[in-house]
Amino acid sequence: MSWFQLPLGPLQTNCYIHTNDQGEGIIFDPGGEGEKLITWLRERQITPLAILLTHAHFDHIGAVEDVRNTFHIPVYIHENEKEWLIDPQRNGSSLFIPGSSIKAREAEHLITGEQDLSIGSFSYQVLETPGHSPGSLSYYAKEDKIVFSGDALFAGSIGRTDLPGGDHQLLLDSIHDKLLELPEDTTVASGHGPTTTIGHEMDGNPFLSGF
Repeated sequence: MSWFQLPLGPLQTNCYIHTNDQGEGIIFDPGGEGEKLITWLRERQITPLAILLTHAHFDHIGAVEDVRNTFHIPVYIHENEKEWLIDPQRNGSSLFIPGSSIKAREAEHLITGEQDLSIGSFSYQVLETPGHSPGSLSYYAKEDKIVFSGDALFAGSIGRTDLPGGDHQLLLDSIHDKLLELPEDTTVASGHGPTTTIGHEMDGNPFLSGF
């Protein structure tokens, strides 16, 4: 399997496309520029099977409707943020983008706890990693040694916790108890900026000193 990083939307949020040898794909966090993403997929003849959301802040969901309507695929999100898709105030779009109202229909699938998730040939260990937001999730693909961590952990940083529902200590606990327990050679596919590895962040992330 392969994966691709495609920054999209007003904050250049990293959308990830995880693909298999059959030309199928899973889309993580389509943050905006729906037509650009759709064109990208079609040019590479990738057939998406689902949209997996790490959380529902506006910069991670901006292209959800364009993609789901074009390819007729389901959306997965944590139950704690089930109303954020349809509420511009909760997802932050009405607060951070004047005159904007980013919203989408309710998700087809609500994730209610940590679990193993299989979609076609794709398998993930779903980790609850709240702190940046109440329903933040990370999706660990063990065979490919990659975790799609959303805005929990970045290269040299961690997610902000000053937004509604944020909790700094809870985020640190999530990183320590869930993400840093993964193998050190695991690639961290973050919501913004470059990818990193668990080992690199354990050794050099200033927010994690003492862990």
